[in-house]
Amino acid sequence: MFKSMLTRRNAMLGAAAIVAAIGLAKPAAAITPEEVKARGKLIVGIQGDNPPWGFVTSAGKQDGLDADIASLYAKELGVSVEFVPLEVNNRIPALTTGRVDVLFATMAMLPDRAKAVQFSKPYVANAIVLIAPKTMSIKTNEDMANLSIGVAKGAAQDTQVTKNAPQSATIRRFDGDAPSVQALVSGQVQALGGNIFYMDRVEKARPGEFENKLEFQKLYNGACTRLGEKEINASINAFIDKIKANGELKKIYDKWMKVPVPEFPEKLDGIPFAVN
Repeated sequence: MFKSMLTRRNAMLGAAAIVAAIGLAKPAAAITPEEVKARGKLIVGIQGDNPPWGFVTSAGKQDGLDADIASLYAKELGVSVEFVPLEVNNRIPALTTGRVDVLFATMAMLPDRAKAVQFSKPYVANAIVLIAPKTMSIKTNEDMANLSIGVAKGAAQDTQVTKNAPQSATIRRFDGDAPSVQALVSGQVQALGGNIFYMDRVEKARPGEFENKLEFQKLYNGACTRLGEKEINASINAFIDKIKANGELKKIYDKWMKVPVPEFPEKLDGIPFAVN
């Protein structure tokens, strides 16, 4: 009898787990520009600790390149903007579960990600690099042997360091950009996988000690919406075309990037810019 009760209990727990899984797997309801306008607010997922892309100021204001572009898009729709600061690993889940409407969140356009989210046309360029002390000789991937290397868990730099570092390297994964930078400057790791703007943060903490050693990958960032949301994807693409043409993107680049706006690719393998 006891065994029978356990069997029934396990069956009930199993059924409950399946129901919960179905609930969790249920896609968020599609949202359109008209629905955003009716609500009067665009909810944007963004990074909160990764300058100059997205960061929160000492006054509690969301700022950065992505914040400026998202604010412009909200203005284009005629609505206010609400920012939801996200850790690297939480960006896609926040979108797919409906917590946010769109990601302007340093989202490198990668084929694996394009299976989970819908990318827009690219609006900014980036590069994934390795940072290490100037005194350390690192000229090839093999020179990373036996090093401890910090990365933001789940970010593009995690992928690239994991792909390129020798097996003898120790890769330490941290919950976000700021903790990974802190790990380097505090000596927890010997090198750091990051993007082209990490050096500015490292230099402020430890002036003159570190430099970019290797470049793993050139990347482009796009805005992300949920798969199948054709109308808002088309709206964002039209907006990106507009700010490229009218000089607004250049103003934002001048403010945050300090480099000319690059030529953006018309297509990227495995990454559609529009909903079919």
